[in-house]
Amino acid sequence: MHIMDSARLSYHYVTEKDADFLWELDQDELVMKYINGGKKSSKEEIRDIFVPRFQAYSNPALGWGLWRVETLAEKESIGWILVRPFGFFTQHPESDNMELGWRFKRHTWGKGYATEAAKAVKEALYDIGIEKFSAIANPQNNASINIMKKLGMTFSHEQEYKDKLFHETVVVYSS
Repeated sequence: MHIMDSARLSYHYVTEKDADFLWELDQDELVMKYINGGKKSSKEEIRDIFVPRFQAYSNPALGWGLWRVETLAEKESIGWILVRPFGFFTQHPESDNMELGWRFKRHTWGKGYATEAAKAVKEALYDIGIEKFSAIANPQNNASINIMKKLGMTFSHEQEYKDKLFHETVVVYSS
């Protein structure tokens, strides 16, 4: 799958070669606040846990994986958009419901980049036949919840999300 450039951004499929970028993004405690309480990722955690985890659901033809987001003007990698079947690592994955997620550098917050990128990815997936989308967030992560609403998602339910790495209560928004 290919994602066309949007007004300010371009999209590049993430591979293990992007490990340094993934590590750099995780070095801000505020970026990590609602993911793991603000703990920075080590290079070993990126290499040994995060990369194999996203590789488990990566399927470039279907658009599943991580998409690195780069500004068109400065050519700066500023974040990523996640695409995978909803609940992929749980006992009940939903292959007809694509989970969208995002992580962006703090200096880009409030500028609409995450919303623009998530919309571009969602539209590309819609063009190849995906019709149902969901996203999860910590119930206190108002910034991510606002992005979900801007994507046309509405509150669905609260659930206990549990897999080998995460165990927390999240809100689910869907469209």
